[in-house]
Amino acid sequence: MSHDNLLDQALVRLDEAAAHLSIDPDVIEKLKYARETAKARLMIRMDDGSRKSFIAWRCRYDDTRGPTKGGIRFHPDSDVYEVETLAFWMTFKCAVMNLPYGGGKGAVRVDPRQLSKAELERLSRAYMQAFARVIGPNRDIPAPDVYTNSMIMGWMADEYAQIVGQTEPAVITGKPIALGGSLGRDDATARGGYYLVRDLAADLGLGQAARVAVQGFGNAGQHIAHLFAGDGHKIVAVSDSSGAVKCATGLNVQKLLAAKANGQSVISTAGQDGHELMSADDLVGIDCDILAPAALENMVHEGNAAHIKAKIVLELANGPVTSEADAILEKNGIVVLPDILANAGGVTVSYFEWVQNRQGFYWTLEEIHERLKTIVEREGRAIWNTSREKNISMRTAAYVHALGRLAEAIEAHGTQSFFTS
Repeated sequence: MSHDNLLDQALVRLDEAAAHLSIDPDVIEKLKYARETAKARLMIRMDDGSRKSFIAWRCRYDDTRGPTKGGIRFHPDSDVYEVETLAFWMTFKCAVMNLPYGGGKGAVRVDPRQLSKAELERLSRAYMQAFARVIGPNRDIPAPDVYTNSMIMGWMADEYAQIVGQTEPAVITGKPIALGGSLGRDDATARGGYYLVRDLAADLGLGQAARVAVQGFGNAGQHIAHLFAGDGHKIVAVSDSSGAVKCATGLNVQKLLAAKANGQSVISTAGQDGHELMSADDLVGIDCDILAPAALENMVHEGNAAHIKAKIVLELANGPVTSEADAILEKNGIVVLPDILANAGGVTVSYFEWVQNRQGFYWTLEEIHERLKTIVEREGRAIWNTSREKNISMRTAAYVHALGRLAEAIEAHGTQSFFTS
């Protein structure tokens, strides 16, 4: 997949938001380009004795509001354009939630499913060796992302400790609990989206038993299905990389979760409890109230947006809706709860982990859930109100909300108007 125009699409959102604010041109100039993008070759010893190279990146997009924060993904299609765009989105996501961070992102171009566990550990440690001068608890704080997990973060944190000569748990979030990880991190991305929908349910016109379709049944997809089903909503369709299943009366979520836990696809449940096979490409057009894209970028595009029947699109993935599709959805009266708000539960609980690591005092799961709920509801309500007051989409309102905070920080350093007055 080519990502060479992904950042250009993202910058369109910046211009749209700027039109609704009175900000200095210096702000836009600063946010048009990444502050720093590093590239490295990671060469590791394979299990057969050969050596193989993998290309990796780490981007610190903007650090005006604090150290940069963002995940590391292992994916065969990753490239520098994707990394910089994701770091741009993280900059705005942190500002949306009023976290004291800028945006960062990292990636290795690799299919980790083709590596042994030992090769995966060597690759993870090689990444930290390559970027240890970029990363740090007060400079750039990674976390898990696509095809990375808590164990990989633990390996990276351990490698960083060996490099600097001391344990620094706050250097990475999303770690195993035993290594300083936070309770509540596993379902944080989905839980943030769940709290958002629940708080805005009356405004969105949702009933007690909404029909939900989940595109992508990885971490976020599985957790959002579990949370919504627990509230009495019906999960009518889910998909993963192998295919999709549907059931108009509601899928058996426990069977779907069990299949994934056993390393199987959701399609392995077809023929049980009314589960029927369907094309994964057709999932976006299924009759439902909430469509939750939880896979990769650009999954809802100009070619399929018009088929969407959902009232609400809950963006649990980063950038799942293209700008062309956005226009179609808005025209059709479909509310998009944008990624920089809807999936920001993940970075928020990552922030909680960083805070706990730095103070050496750890919170209960109930405290974490309550703190996350408070932040999501506060920022979500503010963005909803901005959307209604200015008659703009939720996405544009979220960018307006974030850009206002970024502009305030950038302008505090002095802009052209200050120096020429």
